Amino acid sequence: MAKSVNKVILLGNVGKDPEIRSTGGGTMVANFTLATSDRFQDAQGNWQDKTEWHNLVAFKRTAEIVRDYVKKGSKLYIEGKIQTRSWDDKESGQKKYRTEILVNDMSLLSGREEGSGGGGYTRQQSSGPVPIDQRPAPSHDDFAQSTEISDDDIPF
Repeated sequence: MAKSVNKVILLGNVGKDPEIRSTGGGTMVANFTLATSDRFQDAQGNWQDKTEWHNLVAFKRTAEIVRDYVKKGSKLYIEGKIQTRSWDDKESGQKKYRTEILVNDMSLLSGREEGSGGGGYTRQQSSGPVPIDQRPAPSHDDFAQSTEISDDDIPF
């Protein structure tokens, strides 16, 4: 059988506060939406923005982090897989579909001033929070001083 891949990478903003619930077995579930935007020029040369909305679902520890740190407007980096569920509507009897992104990894990109409280940490489902190196990048002068060239370094 040939290999296949089901991987989604999203970088966007949360559209509304997440909905948190627990399953009958006690597993925490977070449902929320993420908006991604694309900018393009139309035929008249005017810039247009197109927003795509994605339904996301997180489980267990990731859902707890969503509950504690994510709210409307939070900027997130998401890795997951796409899944489409179907069911029969009880009222109309019609078949209904919902396409969702099942969150595998999530990075909180908003700072505390943006209300998410997630600045400085990456959350990966398989391990605990990983601190991000927040030291400023070395300046051009720092790099130049550390790589000074002497006459002995010149090959001719």
